[in-house]
Amino acid sequence: MMAVIYAAISAILLFWHAAWQALFGDAAVWGTNWSWVLGIVFLVLTVRTVLFPVFVKQIKSQRAMQVLQPRIRELQEKHKNDRETLQKEIMELYRTEKANPLMGCLPMLVQIPVFLGLFHVLRHLKPTMPEHMKTLYGWTVTQFDSASSAKLFGAPIAAHFRSDAQELALLGANGVTVKVVAAVLIVTMIVTTYLSSRQLILRTGWSEDPQQKMVQRLMLYGIPFSLLVSGLIFPIGVIIYWVVTNLFSLGQQTWVLRKYPPPPSNGTGAAKPASATATSPAPKVGARPDNPRRRASR
Repeated sequence: MMAVIYAAISAILLFWHAAWQALFGDAAVWGTNWSWVLGIVFLVLTVRTVLFPVFVKQIKSQRAMQVLQPRIRELQEKHKNDRETLQKEIMELYRTEKANPLMGCLPMLVQIPVFLGLFHVLRHLKPTMPEHMKTLYGWTVTQFDSASSAKLFGAPIAAHFRSDAQELALLGANGVTVKVVAAVLIVTMIVTTYLSSRQLILRTGWSEDPQQKMVQRLMLYGIPFSLLVSGLIFPIGVIIYWVVTNLFSLGQQTWVLRKYPPPPSNGTGAAKPASATATSPAPKVGARPDNPRRRASR
């Protein structure tokens, strides 16, 4: 199964590399082999275009969950001392209304195989790889050698922050350059991941369902924090993929959330009419008491 994913990721990457190579060639400009870097960028655009219908389903599912919030609150109040019954009632409500609280994670779950595929392919790009291994997943030896030496501002896309001296020597890279480029990309990856999750949660609102709220907190805080550690071993090419994915998500979410706005709030916090909340001013000191009968006779 994963071999098919590796081959598919390689095919998309090689297609876009060939397209950009026809324009830029393989020569480095500003220490960057743009045909390979842009190949990764357009790999993101291809994947996100394919996943766009899934993202729309995610938004629609979240809207359905928001509509169910008043009924969930009623169940929580009714079964506040019986957690087991509460969970059964909520799950029955989801089943009846065909709502799925886990749909919010679906686009990310679908992207995981793509991410793992790219991670494997880029980790595979090593100058010491035997020639028979270079031709795996539809690559030619020439393409493999070109990609394994491709750089972003002097840092090989196959290198990572913790690359040792031996690996850097094989890649023909400077350790300081690799660490600086990788560090900047890791910070950008963490920040854009947080902003992407925050944008979605703020526009859709925090769920009152405990299970859904836990998922939201994981997306907002857990994933960006995990990237602080895992980003150290991600190849620079993988971090490029992640950063571009986040930037694309921010723009995509802005458009989709405008097209599918959150439902209007109809909870208990709605503003009351002025006539229901306004109070009559107190009479002045020494004034005659107001008599309704006298007002009627006027």
